[in-house]
Amino acid sequence: MIKNYLITSKPSFIQLKKHLPAFALYRDKETSEYSFHAENFVQMCKSIPNLKAFLHQDYLLADSLNASGVHLTSLQFDEITKAKKLGLEVIVSCHTKEDVDKVEKLGATYVTYSPVFDTPNKGEPKGVEDLKNLVDSTSLKVFALGGIITEAHVNAVETSGAYGFASIRYFE
Repeated sequence: MIKNYLITSKPSFIQLKKHLPAFALYRDKETSEYSFHAENFVQMCKSIPNLKAFLHQDYLLADSLNASGVHLTSLQFDEITKAKKLGLEVIVSCHTKEDVDKVEKLGATYVTYSPVFDTPNKGEPKGVEDLKNLVDSTSLKVFALGGIITEAHVNAVETSGAYGFASIRYFE
């Protein structure tokens, strides 16, 4: 069964209970109170069995709040080892096979690979065949990301052999 990864800037217990994701990321690039909201998010996630809570970019905060892990950007490859030393699971945003190869060597736990489908302001979609080729070429667990808004998209990702899919709009 394919894993689902909910990405949100406005987490709610209702949203988490409705979708029951396996992974959830709190990512809010605009709030000045990220730490406060992150703490509430991690606590919410802990109340749902088997849900892994991830925080965006800040591995020290993720560690201090006992989150499952951190989701690092494609500009944070140098922080993979630091986060892993703290015992965190690490998801890294990747956009090329070269990026995936680099983060695999650095010890990432998972990657998001994007954009797989058409999504606003994210460039040309890579498509399911490219995703399948990537999945076949790495030992990392790959989450497809980008433009996944329908069951048909989820089914297409599942046929690629990807570990899972990550989305914002699918879970709205």
